[in-house]
Amino acid sequence: MNSTSYDTPTFDTIVVGLGAAGAATLYQLAKRGQRVLGIDRFSPPHPHGSSHGDTRLTRCATGEGDVYVPLALRSHDIWRELEAATGEELLVQSGVLILAHADNHSLHHGKPHFLQQTLAIAEKYAIPHEVMDAAAVEARFPQFRLKGDEQAYHEPGAGLLHVERCIAAQLAEAQRLGAEIRRETEVVAVERDGAGAARVRTAGGEAFAAAQVVVAAGAWIPGLVGATYRRHLTVYRQAMHWYEVEQPALFAPEVFPTFIWMHGHVQEDYVYGFPIRPGTGALPNGLKIGTEHYRDIADPDAVRTEVGEAETAEMFARHIAPNFRGITPRVLRSATCLYTVTEDGDFLIDRAEGHDNDLVVSACSGHGFKISAALGEAVAERVVSGDEGRLAGFAVGRLVSGSVV
Repeated sequence: MNSTSYDTPTFDTIVVGLGAAGAATLYQLAKRGQRVLGIDRFSPPHPHGSSHGDTRLTRCATGEGDVYVPLALRSHDIWRELEAATGEELLVQSGVLILAHADNHSLHHGKPHFLQQTLAIAEKYAIPHEVMDAAAVEARFPQFRLKGDEQAYHEPGAGLLHVERCIAAQLAEAQRLGAEIRRETEVVAVERDGAGAARVRTAGGEAFAAAQVVVAAGAWIPGLVGATYRRHLTVYRQAMHWYEVEQPALFAPEVFPTFIWMHGHVQEDYVYGFPIRPGTGALPNGLKIGTEHYRDIADPDAVRTEVGEAETAEMFARHIAPNFRGITPRVLRSATCLYTVTEDGDFLIDRAEGHDNDLVVSACSGHGFKISAALGEAVAERVVSGDEGRLAGFAVGRLVSGSVV
């Protein structure tokens, strides 16, 4: 379905990029009866961007701010709907444990007092949870090696998402509903004529016409949008590790939660991880664990994807050995992913610069997958009706003016 004519759009909407946000948007637009085309430079789900590595955290009390809570709650509903439609297990409610020193003031995802903010939001939205001291945590979860002055938030309805399955399920449902998908197709430009029609040009010389375009290309967005957006988007390389454990049964989801632990007093003293789920394709004795840092600015087309011995050794010495029991220094697997980040750590969703009918959906800033299902729904609603709804507050103007969501 090619078209080089601006005035006869072939599609209602073209979605560029089919990772977390793009796959969800394509599915929701197809669900609303739109003629939609999804384009990705790789073959999603793939290991080149931000949405891979077996699992991602999900939690409903979002310490990043109130604005994310309705999206997180609705996403859980959508994951369950997709499970019923596809027969795939997507959401595992293993619980999430968030730990920090009781007087912790370090930043997480750009937000101070993250644990205290999480507790306040859980209370405000009546999200089931419990507050635990260090003794209670070690009694229930002896895998953690605490110092004694920690406070913890436990959310039993939270847990993990099987990330590649989530993307594949949404793309399959989108196609079932009539969406067209072009894989291994690189978009090089999004153009508009004076009448407002859009044309998406590809590296292979094809061009596709649409009334609207959603650019959800993750780390590749800075190359496709205006200078205003590029100034506020930074891409960082992150690493994920799977360390061998001595007794896998002690790290099963029935006895070990997904976790976030701010174990020091600076932003870099941070670790997250997941229980081991044998039989899901994951390593049967490998615990996925990682940290976040914002020092390696990355070019998505030239990022260093190998994770060296020095990197895994530093990870173990700084974040694992002092804080856990039963995890060995042997690394069974490592991988990298990309974070596209704004300076305030919040999302950026707004009209494209100079193209009022096109939408940029970007900068999940390291905490977007858990709400991506509802984000796609909200983007689809905005495309179809023009109503900002749940996306209010994510406009680029807040960054230009210096205000914060």
